[in-house]
Amino acid sequence: RKRRTKTTLGADGQWEYLVGDAPTRMNPEATGISVNASNPMFHRKDTDKHFQWRVRNLPYPSDNYDISIDSEKRQIVIRTKNKKYYKRFGIPELDVIGANLLEGALTWYHANHTLVISYQKPKEVLDEEVKDKMERKKLATQQEDDAQCKQQ
Repeated sequence: RKRRTKTTLGADGQWEYLVGDAPTRMNPEATGISVNASNPMFHRKDTDKHFQWRVRNLPYPSDNYDISIDSEKRQIVIRTKNKKYYKRFGIPELDVIGANLLEGALTWYHANHTLVISYQKPKEVLDEEVKDKMERKKLATQQEDDAQCKQQ
């Protein structure tokens, strides 16, 4: 899922990827360098009731992770005690509605070299998603039989 916001002058801005990653194109002629496969990879993968992020390729034990909420900057912070990984990220959907992050809604676990962080969606976000889903259903979808110019 991605969205595009307007710049200060009103032009279309850059795409912001909310769920998933931007498509990558590798040109072997331009560069022979690529990202190492053993580097940690941060992905967002939401469920029906939770915002969820996965950090793959983190081989450290569970007691090494410190996941907390920075209330001032409205971000979730991932730290390791051995200082090998650090990441700060926000939740754009909560920024839109102006909701604060709550410690009780944050859960995490580590299994198979993957750190999974979940944040329970507030009722306002769930209501907005239902409303958006209903609006998408109302849109008329064009069937193959309903072509505007039928060929002879």
